[in-house]
Amino acid sequence: MTRTTEALGGSGAADSAVRSVTRPFYVYAVLANSLFQRGVFVLFLLHRGFSAGQVALLQTLLYLVSGLAELPTGVIADRIGRRASIVIGQLVIAGCLLGQVAFTDYRVFLALFIAQGVGMACVSGADTALLYDLLVRRGATAGYVKVKSRFTMLGTVTSGAAIVLGGQLQQISWGVVYAGSAVCLVLSVVVLVARVPEIRGADAVDEQGGAAQDGAGQDGTGQGGIGQDAPGETHGDATAWRAMLRVATPALVTLVVVSGLMHATLTPYIIFTQQTLSDQGADTAWVGVVIAAGFLAGGLTPLLADRADRRIGYRVIVPVSLLTLAVALGLSGLGLVQVTVAAFLVLVGIPEITAVLVDNVFNEAVPSRHRASLLSMIAFVESALIGIGYLVLGALMDGLGSGVGMAVYAAVPLLACLLWLPVLLRGARVTTGTEQPAGQKASR
Repeated sequence: MTRTTEALGGSGAADSAVRSVTRPFYVYAVLANSLFQRGVFVLFLLHRGFSAGQVALLQTLLYLVSGLAELPTGVIADRIGRRASIVIGQLVIAGCLLGQVAFTDYRVFLALFIAQGVGMACVSGADTALLYDLLVRRGATAGYVKVKSRFTMLGTVTSGAAIVLGGQLQQISWGVVYAGSAVCLVLSVVVLVARVPEIRGADAVDEQGGAAQDGAGQDGTGQGGIGQDAPGETHGDATAWRAMLRVATPALVTLVVVSGLMHATLTPYIIFTQQTLSDQGADTAWVGVVIAAGFLAGGLTPLLADRADRRIGYRVIVPVSLLTLAVALGLSGLGLVQVTVAAFLVLVGIPEITAVLVDNVFNEAVPSRHRASLLSMIAFVESALIGIGYLVLGALMDGLGSGVGMAVYAAVPLLACLLWLPVLLRGARVTTGTEQPAGQKASR
């Protein structure tokens, strides 16, 4: 029995402690992803009189602003609290959704999408950091992959159901669609404030320091784990930038870039599949059903993440996901609607497994004191690459046609696979051993 389990009074007490953390987070996942406009927002923007180019610019602006805002909002989350950052972000997003219904001027929409990007940045990184550090507090980080898999599953399945429901609500009015989403975001905030305790970066450090005082340090040698602040280092590592330099192994940096390229492929692929299916002859109702089914598939497959981590490991899953995306994009270029639908539904969920495993690696690699800040830096890279990906794929589809443009864009995941190949062959270490409780194995 590990020291952590003994402290909790046995595995039963440990399971109970984990459930006390996860239950409100699962409710939050459902409410925060009940975004009824997600599957029809492009149609709404076109209904407002905006051109396809203006819609693409809004989406690119959203991700680029979100990426740029990741760094300051991550620092804020570590200083004022992870829960507070989430609350601020979700309320800002809810206000922006209501604003999109209330106004029609494109300049106002530019401002609303900028504000929404800031709100997204407040949530990004802070939610994962809060969940992980609450598990650290319970001595239960060994179960993070399973917990995050279920958290992701609930979010994506809810998103799929919300897309279908949003299409029905639109028959009443656009106001019902957007107001309903805003209300769900506010309710998600209520759940967090009522059921989830606050944690700041300094709180997480204090918890780890207190746990280590009983005996061996985080690495089991009597010393603090790599990346954990020793008493004399607290002021020396006062900034997240210095903390990032301490954990930024070449393999970790490569994983950040490769993960960013994977998301820069997956996110635009999901959105632009709507146009590809339409160009290949699918009607609007059928497109909505396919996209919703894709979200549901993407929500269920992360349940396999824990098994995939134990049996295969993230080192192998990463290139498998990238090759899967390349195949899906290539098949979309054949111009056959049945093939495009089949490729989308079968292959879109595999990268979601990788996202869960990579997220766990990132959490293990960074110290608690700056976790939200460092995860926000990583999210910044991903958001910037997603924004660029939208522009590139959109330009390819405009210039070459939707199917051929998709096929050419398959070069992006193939490039990411080549970048990962040296890490895979050399077995380079990505994590630095931070935050691993006694008895927990290092990531493969």
